[in-house]
Amino acid sequence: MTEIERILTANAAYAAGGPALPPDARPSRGVAVVTCMDARLDVLATLGLEVGDAHVIRNAGGRVSDDALRSLAISVQLLGVETVVVMQHTKCGLAGTTDDALRARTGADVAFLAIDDHAAALRRDVDVVAATPYLTPVVAVAGLLYDVATGAVEDVYRWQRP
Repeated sequence: MTEIERILTANAAYAAGGPALPPDARPSRGVAVVTCMDARLDVLATLGLEVGDAHVIRNAGGRVSDDALRSLAISVQLLGVETVVVMQHTKCGLAGTTDDALRARTGADVAFLAIDDHAAALRRDVDVVAATPYLTPVVAVAGLLYDVATGAVEDVYRWQRP
C-alpha cells in the first residue's frame, strides 16, 4: 500500500465516524501559532490547545515569512485573532546553516530565513508581527522556543500593545 493509499484509507475511517469540528472557522481562543513544519512537533498538545482553539501556520523554521504574514492577515482581519505565538524549536534543520548554503544545496533561489540564533530570530519575527500595519488588531505576540528533547517551551521574547 502506498502512503497516499494509507492516508485515504485512514481518512475513510475518520470520516465514517463524522468529524467533531467546531461550527466556526474562528479560533475560539483568538490565537494564531506560527511554527515549524517539523513532524516531531505536536503543536496543539504542546501548547494545551484543542482543535478549534487556534490557527496553526507551519513553515520551515517557524519563521514569520511573507506567506506567514499573508495567513496572519486573514486570521487577524477576518477571523478575530488577537494573540500570535511564534514557536521555533531546538535541533531545527534551519539552525546552524545559511541562506546561501541552503540555496546551493536545494537550487531554490528563495529566502530560507536560516537561524543562527533562536533568540535573535524570535525577536525579529515578533517585531515583524508587531510592526506590520495590517496586523494592528494583534494585542500580544510571544516568541517561544520548544525543546524537542524535553518538550518544554521557553518564553524567549514578548511584545504587548501599549
